[in-house]
Amino acid sequence: MTAVDSETTPQNTKAEARRVARETRRNEALAHKRLTSPLATVFAVAIAFLWTIPTLGLLITSFRPGADSATSGWWTVFTNPDFTLGNYRDALTSGGTALTLGESFLNSLAITIPVTIFALAVASLAAYAFAWMDFKGRGFLFVAVFALQIVPIQMALVPLLSLFSRGLEIGEVQIFPGLEMREVDHSFATVWIAHVIFAMPLAIFLLHNFISEIPSDVIEAARVDGAGHGQIFFRIILPLATPALASFAILEFIWVWNDLLVATIFAPTTSLPMTQTLNSLSGTWGNQWFLVSAGAFLVLFVPIIVFLALQRFFVRGLMAGATKG
Repeated sequence: MTAVDSETTPQNTKAEARRVARETRRNEALAHKRLTSPLATVFAVAIAFLWTIPTLGLLITSFRPGADSATSGWWTVFTNPDFTLGNYRDALTSGGTALTLGESFLNSLAITIPVTIFALAVASLAAYAFAWMDFKGRGFLFVAVFALQIVPIQMALVPLLSLFSRGLEIGEVQIFPGLEMREVDHSFATVWIAHVIFAMPLAIFLLHNFISEIPSDVIEAARVDGAGHGQIFFRIILPLATPALASFAILEFIWVWNDLLVATIFAPTTSLPMTQTLNSLSGTWGNQWFLVSAGAFLVLFVPIIVFLALQRFFVRGLMAGATKG
């Protein structure tokens, strides 16, 4: 009896807690030492340097005259510097398609911004419904939506294109009568719908993980006060879910901005984005490839600005819902 009591005394409990705390601090210090050792720092710097060399070469080439780029490597600029802005001027005003790169820039904005807004609006409503609304088959539907992430986009291109070509007719009801491919030459509707559809599985999954972690006491208190689902969503869920919404908005913006496949399949000739026009800048025989380097940095300009302006939301949003408490 005495032995049992001696094992459960407060002194022994405190001593065990101190021992665990010391061991934890020791392990943290060891991990910090390994990750911040001079060897690890040198290794990380070497990887960053090697990773940056091709981008640096592309940047230098974008400012070199075409004749110099055709006869010498980009590294010769350090001994024979010669720079020009003509590549960027020519890239903006030329293009192998019906559009110039400058016109395609406006098309990229017209595609990316609405798609990001539409995807967030639909996904946030669906995530709220899966998290806080009770309806039959909720669990099965959420698993089905989550499973759609493993379906390759390429498998859905032909069926979706077939639906667009027939105007999405179901029986005698034509859901989108204005979406026949022969009638949308001046519209972005098909590209918007395709991008939003492909974004839904991941968007709903990420936003659901965050929204479901909002304390239930907050939701219940709002219901007691007479708030409906609309008031709860707009006055409680949206303000609290801002980090998750902003982080996915950034990701969706960058994905759609850099897209080539969906735009190639669904965008009409007059609505092609920068990625499609950039593909034709090199000329018939690739003799103007230096224009592609300038065009590539023009394409990179907007995503870099978006990332630098809103990067603080990435970690906060993507880590949201990962842990409780």
